[in-house]
Amino acid sequence: MSGVLASVDQRTKLVGENRLELLMFKLVGEQTFAINVFKVQEVLNLPNLTEMPQRHSSICGVTHFRGQTVPVINLSQAIGMRPLEVNKESIIIVTEYNRSVQAFLVGGIKQIVNMTWEEIMPPPRAAGRAHYLTAITRHQEKLIEIIDVEKVLSEISPSSTDVSESFMDNDLVATVKGRFVLVVDDSPVAIAQAKGTLEKLGLSVITASNGLVAHQMLLKWADESKAKVDECLMVLTDAEMPEMDGYRLTTEIRQDERLKHLQVIMHTSLSGSFNQAMAERVGCDRLLSKFQPDELAEAVLSYIKSMG
Repeated sequence: MSGVLASVDQRTKLVGENRLELLMFKLVGEQTFAINVFKVQEVLNLPNLTEMPQRHSSICGVTHFRGQTVPVINLSQAIGMRPLEVNKESIIIVTEYNRSVQAFLVGGIKQIVNMTWEEIMPPPRAAGRAHYLTAITRHQEKLIEIIDVEKVLSEISPSSTDVSESFMDNDLVATVKGRFVLVVDDSPVAIAQAKGTLEKLGLSVITASNGLVAHQMLLKWADESKAKVDECLMVLTDAEMPEMDGYRLTTEIRQDERLKHLQVIMHTSLSGSFNQAMAERVGCDRLLSKFQPDELAEAVLSYIKSMG
């Protein structure tokens, strides 16, 4: 089954091309769900499962994977559907988000599809599961629901936006009074986390729900006046977003004479040196892992300090 993730090197070619690959799977019923292949380490039959006392209701237990103890999350239950039954045929998707490894129990694997982010759309507000979806798309005339894994994980293990006292340098932030950080993310959970951390530092925040919205905002500001662009202290962008991803957004910024000076920080749940190389390739100034408030504070304050 691990063969489903073969030829990972080919996926590096998608970076900056506004493309992604989705791993499609079933939970309960006929609806097809998906997550980005970049987050997936392996797909396999569930090894031995050990139950945990006082565990979250959506956690089936823990299993052992490559020398690690990994929690197994019943994904169907976590997004408000009927729980999947655990048996010898059970399949798990092992993923890495924000430097943590976890496995999701799923009902069956379908296939991997290569798509453009233009084909990935925000979920309709009226959808019953919309608050657990980060996007939707269509494949072979069928609706595919892309799960907001960050929301699922935040409900199981909430993240803090608190910043250590050592980063509360109000004098430094005062030097950029009147300027703002543009935070770009399709996950409301991630937006709230980044916004909360930045506001604790005393910074103003403007948000955009994906790279296309952010790019349109930046172009509008550039058309209005250079002063408006200069009010933007930096762009803090997610990597994976509907319509335009963070890599493409960075590429567009770097190719525009009016915008290319902007500080761009990739703020993503992807981690590792491979993703650092991807971010550098398109011109990001830094790569940060999400839900690490001190690291975000350090990056922002270091940039302000470097401005002299």
